[in-house]
Amino acid sequence: MNIAAEVNPALVAAREADSLMSARLHEGKSFLLEAGAGAGKTYSLIEALKYLIAEKGARLRHNNQRVACITYTNAATAVINSRIDGNPLIFTDTVHAFCWSLLKGFQPALRKEIAGLPAWQERLAAAGGIGSQHVEYDLGYRKITETIITLHHDDVLALAVRLLPLEKFQTILAAKYPFILIDEYQDTNLEIMNAFKANILDKDTGPLIGLFGDHWQRIYDKTCGHVTHPKLMEIGKKANFRSATSIVKVLNHMRPALPQAVKDESFIGSAAAFHTNDWVGTRRDGAGGGHWKGDLPADVAHQYLEAFIAKLKHDGWGFAPEKTKVLMLTHNVLASEQGYAALAKVFSYTDQFIKKEDDHIAFFADKLEPACEAYGGRRYGEMFNLLGDAAPRLSSHADKLGWSKMMDDLIVLRLTGSIGQVIDYIRESGHLRLPDTVIRREDEARNWKDDAGTAPPEGVSRIRKLREVAYQELIALDRFVDGHTPFATKHSVKGDEFENVLVVLGRGWNHYNFDQFLELSAAPDLIAADKQAFYGRNRNLFYVACSRPTTRLALFFTQLLSPTALRTLQTWFGADAVSNFSHPSPGQAGPSTSAKAAPLG
Repeated sequence: MNIAAEVNPALVAAREADSLMSARLHEGKSFLLEAGAGAGKTYSLIEALKYLIAEKGARLRHNNQRVACITYTNAATAVINSRIDGNPLIFTDTVHAFCWSLLKGFQPALRKEIAGLPAWQERLAAAGGIGSQHVEYDLGYRKITETIITLHHDDVLALAVRLLPLEKFQTILAAKYPFILIDEYQDTNLEIMNAFKANILDKDTGPLIGLFGDHWQRIYDKTCGHVTHPKLMEIGKKANFRSATSIVKVLNHMRPALPQAVKDESFIGSAAAFHTNDWVGTRRDGAGGGHWKGDLPADVAHQYLEAFIAKLKHDGWGFAPEKTKVLMLTHNVLASEQGYAALAKVFSYTDQFIKKEDDHIAFFADKLEPACEAYGGRRYGEMFNLLGDAAPRLSSHADKLGWSKMMDDLIVLRLTGSIGQVIDYIRESGHLRLPDTVIRREDEARNWKDDAGTAPPEGVSRIRKLREVAYQELIALDRFVDGHTPFATKHSVKGDEFENVLVVLGRGWNHYNFDQFLELSAAPDLIAADKQAFYGRNRNLFYVACSRPTTRLALFFTQLLSPTALRTLQTWFGADAVSNFSHPSPGQAGPSTSAKAAPLG
């Protein structure tokens, strides 16, 4: 008897899945490895690469071929390359780089297809159309001159979808990359995945496809999620090397189709859910947006959160950032906690600023802030790469001096001025180009005539309010979204793990309602077709949040939960682990938790 296997059930389950994967690679057949949170998905991917290097390496070298390993972040690329010692047989890069490695040899076809892309129509009309320019992909922004055309990141994927049906393209793809492994497959662009299925999996001559990921951790829009195909054998990796037994039990109740074995059954940890249903008072009624309905008033929610964190500290939780993460799946208290309350009030929907759907926020968070950070660190090449087409051309020493002065002034103005003052300074300096959409909305807000009795359009009103907000709030928002604080949203923690995780769930999202999600989860097989997308979105975010901790998990609901929702929590966590949290009254010594909620029904 293998003693290690006896004490490590997760290892037994993992080896079974990896053995099935190796058999598929040996047979030259495609597969999908579905690995739940903490299952060791990256380990399996590395093992697959090592197998191909060892077993297929001689043939690959002889045929001048490589294994394509597609990733979705530069960080993932670096990790994978380090674990295979940068072996040249493996092409490890993003999906954009992979597609471009194939596309760049089809220059005439690229020029033809670019002319049909909607995003290029206005630009091509202004340039007089496409001639014989060389098509390039470097910094990811669109530009056309007499000699070159440079592509946006989205263009690369759109062109790959258009060229994949070409027989010559398929032949070159198969000849160059006989094996294609995709990390985090569920985050693949939907159109790209459909093109892979139609033009690779549907063909007998196509490369072997290996998908690694977890469709319950799909949290980005316009991605493929779960993939099925007759040629894809699905392999479930039923292991969890991350979390304590109490947490894995919750995950298994939540997801019975992919039960996980734990690494150490004696490592119990804790998992509990707390609600605020017994609070006596008037909850938010949805005025100004139904996505707030049923939540505690903002000031009450803030007091409750402070009291609950005090309770957890009393119970032994350490709240040092390296030990504990607070996942705020609510915006009732988040903005005030992080220092961007005034900015949050400008927008009707949370996604407009948290997911950077607003063009002003996107420019500040994706270009200006990282560029200022790079400038402060004297990383000038990185700064210009980040700015892309917003950066000027510096053709003289005077241009460089003017640019340097502008950046020095801007660094200071960010800390002392309003968002409007920063925008105006950038426009007046002439050294930095604002996006066309930002300029247009600024002009609309400036030129709107306030006739008596006529309210300005919502967009004009929003820009005017945004201009009055201190720019420091934008910096605070950017730090929060990028995960530089003890608090976080879903995107900044996907793939991470922490010793303790507190998940605060409430309203404020226009696409999430956790009370409704828990109600639907009571009978997932009966969910109506028009609710499936809502359910999947909420389920995945909930699962990602609950699967981050190694030792302790606590859920804290500020929104009112229905009896059905409470029953779902009790099914997942156990009746004794679902409690009402009572805020301490003034002068009370410390926070308290009411008696355990009795089982319902």
